[in-house]
Amino acid sequence: MTSDTTATTEIIDTEAGPARITWHPARRPRLVLAVSHGAGGGIEARDLKALAAALPAHGVSVALVEQPWRVAGKKLAPAPKTLDTGWRGVWPALTAPGPPVISGGRSAGARVACRTAGELGAHAVLALSFPLHPPGRPEKSRADELLGAGVPTLVVQGGNDPFGRPREFPEAPEGAYDLIEVPYGDHGFAVPKRAETTQEQALGLITDGVLEWTRSLG
Repeated sequence: MTSDTTATTEIIDTEAGPARITWHPARRPRLVLAVSHGAGGGIEARDLKALAAALPAHGVSVALVEQPWRVAGKKLAPAPKTLDTGWRGVWPALTAPGPPVISGGRSAGARVACRTAGELGAHAVLALSFPLHPPGRPEKSRADELLGAGVPTLVVQGGNDPFGRPREFPEAPEGAYDLIEVPYGDHGFAVPKRAETTQEQALGLITDGVLEWTRSLG
C-alpha cells in the first residue's frame, strides 16, 4: 500500500539550523510517526521509505525528519547534544497536527529519540537499528539510553547488525521495550542474496511489525 495523500515538505528553523520535515499524511490519522535518519545517511534509507509508504494507509501519518546538518549539505553529523537540539526544534511542528507523536529514528536518530522522549512528551519510541555499541566494542554500551526512554519502546534490529545483534540487548523489566529481529539484516537492514529471507520480506517484517505495535498503542 502507498500513502493516502501526496507528500509535502516544510522547513523548520531550529537552534541548530533549518531542519526539513517530509510529511506522508494519513487521511484520518490516529498517530504521527516521526522518524529521523542516522549519522551516515538520510531519509532515503530503505526502512524509512518503506514505513512512509505503508503506514499512512492504516491511519499513521509518517514524518521523515532531516536534521539541520543534512539540510545544510554536510557529510558528518554533529555531536549528540546538537542532534538533540535539532530534534527539539522540530517537535512543535510534529505535534501541531494533533495526534499523539511516536518519536523515532534509525541508528543515531534512535538514540536521539530515546534521550529526548521524556522531556518532549513522546507517546512512544521507535528505535530502528539502535546502535547498542560501536562495532567490536561491546563494552561501550549505550543501553542506558534505550532503557531510559521511559515510554513504550520498540526496537527493530538486524540479526547481523555489528552495532548490536539482538542477542546482545540487555534483559529489561517487562514492558521496558519490545524487540523485533530482522533475520540476516545488517545495520541498514540489507540482507545477503544467499539468505533465506529476501529483501522484500525483510522490509515487510519491519512494516508489519511496526504497524502491529502502533495498534497496541491505541
